[in-house]
Formats: sequence, structure tokens, C-alpha cells
Amino acid sequence: MATAVQVSPRTAVIPVHTAWGAAAGVVGGIGMGIWMSVSRPMMDTAMITMVAGLLGSTNAFAGWLIHLSIALFAGITFGALLGQFAQRMAPGIVLGLVYGAAWWFIGALWIMPANMGMPVFEWNDVTSSSLGAHLVFGLLAGLAFSCIAQVMGKRTGSDAG
Repeated sequence: MATAVQVSPRTAVIPVHTAWGAAAGVVGGIGMGIWMSVSRPMMDTAMITMVAGLLGSTNAFAGWLIHLSIALFAGITFGALLGQFAQRMAPGIVLGLVYGAAWWFIGALWIMPANMGMPVFEWNDVTSSSLGAHLVFGLLAGLAFSCIAQVMGKRTGSDAG
């Protein structure tokens, strides 16, 4: 005997938002990764190699893999938490910037330094450059999410926001 499951339209939209968020996270992650690859705030060390240090490496490729994995997770979470509010360009950009700043606070000021035996919540050249990188992530992710929502909303004939 088969059982029918009823899903509300609101619940069904969460997987769509997470997929859009994943794509937006990759877009933001690529932009942020480029920033981190050229930014050298400490002893001529690129920020992307500092990310590799999370797993005990100094390899830029390892840094990119770690960084893009985090960006993918951040994008999926953005879509799940804020996707319903970020479907138009202006709110998407604003929410993306706020979200990028939140990730900077949690990730760059707390989690990463704590994992690397460095002082947490400290303002220095690395954290200030990292703030710029996280704002680039948020800007690009929010913009990409809103663009994807607009295009996909038109393709499916639904109102994207």
C-alpha cells in the first residue's frame, strides 16, 4: 500500500533555494578566492595558502579546495535561510553583504584563528583584508542568487519574489 505525502509549496521551495544558493556560493567563492589568491597581508603569504593551513598544508590548490567547499556550504545555507528574501537584486545584494560580514565574524575572526592557534577576534592586516574578501563573497553570492531566482522564476512561470 502506497502512502501519499503532502508537501506545502513553502516547504517544497527550500530545496530549490538551496540549489540556487549552491550555485551562488560557488560564484561568490570564486570571486573571493581570486581576492585571497592575490592578497598578501602577511609576510608575502597569499591568504588562500593561509586557508590551506586549516588542514596543515601550504599548497594554494589545497587552499582553493577547502575554500570552495566552505563557499558551497555557505551558499547552500544562504539559500535555505535567506533565499525567500533574496530573490530580487537589491535585497539579494544587501542580504549577501550582511551574510558575508557574518561569515567573516564567525569564520575569519573566530573559527580559523582558533584552529590555527592564533588570537581570536583580533583586528590586524589579515582580518581587515579578510573582511574585504568576505564582502566580495557576499556581494557576488547575493547578486548571483537574485539573478538565478529571476531567471528560474521566469522559466517556470512563477513569480520569483
